[in-house]
Amino acid sequence: MLTIKTWLFVALGAFTIFYLSTWFSAIRRRKSTEPASPTPLDLGIGFVTNFFDTLGIGSFATTTSLYKLWKHVRDEVIPGTLNVGHTLPAIAQAFIYIAIVEVDMTTLISLIAAAVLGMWLGAGVVARLPRHAIQIGMGVALLVAAGLTLMTIFNKQAGGGEALALTGDLLAIGIIGNFILGSLMSLGIGLYGPCLIMISLLGLNPIAAFPIMMGSCAFLMPTGSARFIVRERYNLRAALGLALGGIPAVLLAAFIVKSLDLYYVRWLVVIVVIYTALVLLRSAWLERRIMKVQGSSGLTPGARSAERINRSQKPNQKP
Repeated sequence: MLTIKTWLFVALGAFTIFYLSTWFSAIRRRKSTEPASPTPLDLGIGFVTNFFDTLGIGSFATTTSLYKLWKHVRDEVIPGTLNVGHTLPAIAQAFIYIAIVEVDMTTLISLIAAAVLGMWLGAGVVARLPRHAIQIGMGVALLVAAGLTLMTIFNKQAGGGEALALTGDLLAIGIIGNFILGSLMSLGIGLYGPCLIMISLLGLNPIAAFPIMMGSCAFLMPTGSARFIVRERYNLRAALGLALGGIPAVLLAAFIVKSLDLYYVRWLVVIVVIYTALVLLRSAWLERRIMKVQGSSGLTPGARSAERINRSQKPNQKP
């Protein structure tokens, strides 16, 4: 007879097939002439970010920072690119950690379902947001990520307990919390750090957070990513780089490296992430000012362009 964990793996496999079929179908139908084959830079970003993600650093903040530093992906499609590209590495992590770490199945499935629902609702909103709103959202998200990383550096996170299950009110709080974290992932706020802190505050063994974190991402990311794929709100080349470069990195980190002194890496992440957050917020502020100036003129950008064209086409008149 199949166990609950086995059925969970079957469901995860089904989600993976759904995601791959959705993505491959969209790629075949795409009309864009932009190249799709990932560059060595795309593959390198995927490898490095997912390697450290498997060891607990997280991948969303670091990937966003690298994209901004190299001006590699447009701001408005970064959230979609993160979710679409990191989905397959997250699924690989989930298969590994759900298999090797024990946690109560009711707790695990309840929190995963809450995160999936949150992501599904959140992705529909983010996919329709204008560029400057996404810049503000990602800037705030990166500052939150930097704060969580600092908490890890200074050992300020809750120590956690020894429990492997949540019941009653604590389970309800965990479900609500993971629903919120799932919805925020659509904006580019990684789930790992906040989920680890929440799990610890609720009294669970922090080790139990790993299958919950990675299982949540593995189930919610195909769901949310499908909406970004359908709306074409992501960079295909960069996303393929994250996926193809990320899966080998997950296997390397999980089975060969297993642990690493990440103290100085975390400090580097904090510095880079804060810098990137400030760049994003400054860009959003500048675009907001431009929009206000354009609005005060009483003409839309398209109308102003048409007016300039009409003036240029008029014959010069002598006084």
